[in-house]
Amino acid sequence: MVEFHEFVTINRMYRHRDFELVTVSLNRPDEQKPVLEFLKKEQAANRNLIFVSADRDQLINAFDPDWSGAVPYTVLISPEGKILYREVGSVDALAVRRAIQKAMNERKPW
Repeated sequence: MVEFHEFVTINRMYRHRDFELVTVSLNRPDEQKPVLEFLKKEQAANRNLIFVSADRDQLINAFDPDWSGAVPYTVLISPEGKILYREVGSVDALAVRRAIQKAMNERKPW
């Protein structure tokens, strides 16, 4: 939650290119209302999902078998499904933007 505003900024920077920011909340299903309130407060205009199951292992194993399940977890995935960047815990927003820019320029330079 502390760094979420950085992701909102990144989405605003790149959403007009071949980029989509998707957030996934691992909160319990009964916490859906506070999650939605947080997203509205942060003006998160990207796709925001909430995993509506108490069994977090299902999502962890389906999403990235190498992920330990620790949060926050940030991952940059190419359209082909290749993981280009991953970080558990705090992220360096500049490193994330650089990884996005590099990947986008490799696919389709301006």
